[in-house]
Amino acid sequence: MSKTTTDATPADDQDLGTAGSQLSTAPAEEISHLPSLGVIGWARWFWRQLTSMRVALLLLLLLSLGAIPGSLIPQTGIDETKVAEFRKTHETLAPIYDKLGLFNVYSSVWFSAIYILLFVSLIGCIVPRTWQFVGQLRGRPPGAPRRLTRLPAYTTWRTEAEPEQVREAALALLKKRRFRAHLAGDAVAAEKGYLREVGNLAFHIALIVMLIAFAWGQLYKSEGNKLIVEGDGFSNTLTQYDDFKSGSLFSQDDLDPFSFNLKNFVGSYEPSGPNRGTPRVYKADVTYSVGAFGKEEKTTIEVNEPLEIGDSKVYLVSHGYAPVVTVRDGKGKVVYSDAVPLLPLDGNVTSTGAIKVMDGYRDAKGKWDQLGFQAFFLPSYVKGNEIASQFPALLNPVLNLEAYHGDLGVNAGLPQSVYQLNKKNLKGFKDSKGAQLRENLKPGETMKLPDGAGSITFEKEIKEWAGFQVARQPGSGWALAGSLAAIFGLAGSLFIQRRRVWVRAAPGPDGVTVVEMAGLGRSESAKVPEELGDLAGILYEQAPGAPDAADDPADSEASPDPQVAPAEGADTK
Repeated sequence: MSKTTTDATPADDQDLGTAGSQLSTAPAEEISHLPSLGVIGWARWFWRQLTSMRVALLLLLLLSLGAIPGSLIPQTGIDETKVAEFRKTHETLAPIYDKLGLFNVYSSVWFSAIYILLFVSLIGCIVPRTWQFVGQLRGRPPGAPRRLTRLPAYTTWRTEAEPEQVREAALALLKKRRFRAHLAGDAVAAEKGYLREVGNLAFHIALIVMLIAFAWGQLYKSEGNKLIVEGDGFSNTLTQYDDFKSGSLFSQDDLDPFSFNLKNFVGSYEPSGPNRGTPRVYKADVTYSVGAFGKEEKTTIEVNEPLEIGDSKVYLVSHGYAPVVTVRDGKGKVVYSDAVPLLPLDGNVTSTGAIKVMDGYRDAKGKWDQLGFQAFFLPSYVKGNEIASQFPALLNPVLNLEAYHGDLGVNAGLPQSVYQLNKKNLKGFKDSKGAQLRENLKPGETMKLPDGAGSITFEKEIKEWAGFQVARQPGSGWALAGSLAAIFGLAGSLFIQRRRVWVRAAPGPDGVTVVEMAGLGRSESAKVPEELGDLAGILYEQAPGAPDAADDPADSEASPDPQVAPAEGADTK
């Protein structure tokens, strides 16, 4: 292998620059100068800065940082109750947060500005790079530099084959290795690794798709929750939800028309071992119909296996018990009889809630009154522990009740939770010892109120309830596709190297053909010398080395496998 040590002229450097040009679609770095006075000059300068990759990355970082307060601070569009509680607790911070828009981050002016600028920056960066890449695909790899010895990977040998034969063999070999190759003068120019730029562009386009999908989902999303007792049903209208939240552009007409009934909830749990109490079976058997006159169908909803109807998904998110109770007044008249859903407090489904008798009750003197019961339900009661269950299944169910009477506060017209008892205007019933009346009831047992005020019976029937979340998330499919495209695009831009190879075959001073091979990659990599060595070895077999007349006959035979190494004075990066 011969090496050249002659210094390069400026023309050579320009020649090398041409050979290595357009290995990337990234715009060339230029020294920034302040524009001359004038609106057009400033606009051009601002546009170049905005569409630079540095600014795009900075805006992406700012967008990520801006989403942090949206996750840590309660948002008005998600939970107004928590926002109100935060305002009461933090009287100093709340006005500051209001001015900064931290209670509605995703619709604030500053977050929207970052979002829009990121869009513009990415699009302004991608469009010219895409056209440039299309131009490169339609063109051909540049011709070989005059001095291939200046390239990072280089090898050469002499052969008795004709230059045309060598070039034809090199062209066939490079095309077989999936290079884009063509004859350019006395050399073959080839290029490979275009998928690197495809991956780079795909990554940036995927970012835009993800941003659009995220914005679309936030504007048109809807999410509501509904607790349903066995035997009851639900129709997909706003008035049926226990709570509902949606995007700013959501309309009630966007709700999918359907309804379903909860027929049965099935839950079983590990009886022993380290996973004791962990659900083994957790499913809800329902019947549903689509539209006003749809055919009723049966299905089962399980965790992570929602019921999909149109663009809506019905998820099973919670479960609890609804003991059936019957309340009678002093004359034995039934004034309340229903299943009462109670909310779980722990993993063993220790549950709490309220039973409110608002109408129809008269006390022992025949006076209209209201009753309220603070209830705790223990599916697996252990004697001596009145307010905690030991297992989530119904092994020894007990209903713990505290009885009150008076004004429940419902006539004031103010909203209140159906699961909490407002005791502000209530009086507790007293037992024989003068203490608050409180008893543990097993299924079928009755607690009598003092002075003939009536009774409450814990019926033997215990129903179960299931909590469902109906979610509509448009754009989620596009967001997933964008995420996958971004991953594959980033992998392609990181692991695929774009490189060029030149093979020159020309007669030497003594008439013997001199073969030169050189390679150039976009970045530092050991793959270019290795690949060039492999190609040189194959081409050497088709155009073997010729003996050097100046050498001793014993040493005249050329090496059968030319080694690839950087030329003297070459850039070895």
